[in-house]
Amino acid sequence: MSLYPVIDTILDRSVLGGYTELGYQARTHLSSWSELPPMDGKVVLVTGASSGIGLAAAEGFARLGAEVHMLARDEQRGARARSQVIAWSGNESVQLHLCDLSDLGAVRAFATRFAAAGSRLEVLVNNAGVLPGERTLSLDGIELTFATNVLGPFLLTNMLSGLLLQSAPARILNVSSGGMYTQRLHADDLQSQGSDFDGSRAYARSKRAQVVLTELWAERLAGSGVVAHAMHPGWVDTPGLASSLPGFHRITTRLLRSPAHGADTILWLGTAPEPAQSSGDFWQDRRRRPTHRVPWTRESEEERSRLWSECVRLSGWPETGAAPPSSERKS
Repeated sequence: MSLYPVIDTILDRSVLGGYTELGYQARTHLSSWSELPPMDGKVVLVTGASSGIGLAAAEGFARLGAEVHMLARDEQRGARARSQVIAWSGNESVQLHLCDLSDLGAVRAFATRFAAAGSRLEVLVNNAGVLPGERTLSLDGIELTFATNVLGPFLLTNMLSGLLLQSAPARILNVSSGGMYTQRLHADDLQSQGSDFDGSRAYARSKRAQVVLTELWAERLAGSGVVAHAMHPGWVDTPGLASSLPGFHRITTRLLRSPAHGADTILWLGTAPEPAQSSGDFWQDRRRRPTHRVPWTRESEEERSRLWSECVRLSGWPETGAAPPSSERKS
């Protein structure tokens, strides 16, 4: 009998062992870390693709032969990242699109253009995220963390759902964070108005909301050929981490994963056969993980429904949208 599941669980629960480069290396040596199948002819859209995990994911999909669309906020950084992906992968089927996910008008405009111009979308990777130190509002007057990490991807995914369904089998992949284990869903305070603002806490709450929305998308899309999964990459050495949490980055630098190792599970979820057989799961290092570690982070069905309804209201999509049906949640 293989000891890998036991060792893997110990690594995962230890956090330090599971989230760092040590955990990644241990798992690749302990399990059958298979090669990823080619993606020739497949179309992939990666948000937040100008640096860090998003850039590594874009490069990985390009190496596998996919047509890759990179979404970025800054044109100069995005153009530089696109050139890097083409040079690193040898795949010239890489396109750059500009869009600030915190700006709902920009999201609507981009999604409309993208859906009209393309005939396929097999993989949508919602990776873009921010961790501001102070409470800041988006152009739409919405708290920036929630606007960028939750509401923008919610609108984008819904607006591209028709293209995903048309391309089925297809996959929606949401990049969350292990930090979500520390927070529950605050459906009555999604924009962090009810207490002194803490950037890390707001970020963790937004990542919890992402996982809940993943499960709700899985319910709504059941039987359609489109699956939805969330994942967390572990602790990864990215420019975003260095600028948002400089103290944590300084202390953990030697333990952090490379962006490529952080992005590995994104690539696996996007192309491997196993993730297509289920939906609504949470993954790290190619294995399913529980969505809760302690009972007080669990949300009620009513709170889940309120999250969906508030996202519908704030994003304006759909004009008359009902909350998704409730179902048994994963533990």
